[in-house]
Amino acid sequence: MTAYIIRRILIGIIVILIVTIMIFLFIRLLPGDPLVIYINQADMQELTDEQLQELRVKFGLDKTIPLQYVDWLGGLFTGDFGLSIYYDADVGYLIKERMPITVYLGVLAFIISAIFGIGFGVICALRRGTWIDTAVTFLANIGITAPAFWVGIILIYLLALKAGLLPVSGWTDPFEDFWLSLKKIVMPVICLSLFSLAALTRLTRSSMLEVIQQDYIRTAWSKGLRERMIITRHTIKNALIPVVTQLGLQVAFIFGGSVLIETIFNIPGVGRLMTQSVMQQDFQVIQAGTLIIAVVVVLSNLVVDISYGWLDPRIRYD
Repeated sequence: MTAYIIRRILIGIIVILIVTIMIFLFIRLLPGDPLVIYINQADMQELTDEQLQELRVKFGLDKTIPLQYVDWLGGLFTGDFGLSIYYDADVGYLIKERMPITVYLGVLAFIISAIFGIGFGVICALRRGTWIDTAVTFLANIGITAPAFWVGIILIYLLALKAGLLPVSGWTDPFEDFWLSLKKIVMPVICLSLFSLAALTRLTRSSMLEVIQQDYIRTAWSKGLRERMIITRHTIKNALIPVVTQLGLQVAFIFGGSVLIETIFNIPGVGRLMTQSVMQQDFQVIQAGTLIIAVVVVLSNLVVDISYGWLDPRIRYD
């Protein structure tokens, strides 16, 4: 087990390194000069060549691309993500200020999608062919095909503009006003969790139906065991292996989807920060945000791989 974990960690580090190289190069191939945006923002009408050079030195743009990458990579080991061009502030501070909001929404969406997705899938499998199975499966198919941004716009129109039940957008700290904060996160969390919930429902249903048809499940029924014991001890645990894999993928989808959802609902999280940084060509912020998402994906995949052995003792890490 230890050797396997070390090997997976090394592979994850290589993947993260490749991601840093790709994003570092791609954003610098975009047309335009980020300093032009910075100059306009600061309302500086005229700059001498010396002043422009000072700005390039300040933001590290005076060096060649390989040297910029080496400097940035070296700064990561000391916790230095660089200096934002657009905000003229430390990138680490900007992300630290917004990360709790993104994590809060992402964790809520993940928990809701996992609980309800697995629960609905189990119910559909146990009540196959009934009206419950038909209705939930139909809704799950719609949930998979519906784009998150479209769902967000529909929810804003129906629940906020027409019904007036929820605020249109914005963010309130739950420690300041919990009830208002709860109303503001309802629609974003629904949008973030919808696809994951629908996908988990379908996958859990299929996996459960496959396990139910196994011989050892028939034997358990023939022995007269109660349905609750058969489901909890024999069926669900063996059916969760592909579901756990899907859960690992949903982590990346939820946190990656926050880029769009936070922009739609005007939530000041890391996702909205990255969207604004892309528009302003703020290299350092884009690099840091992408790196964080890559680390989250790698760690979630590592947890998923390790959990296989607990779910199925037949799996060996040789």
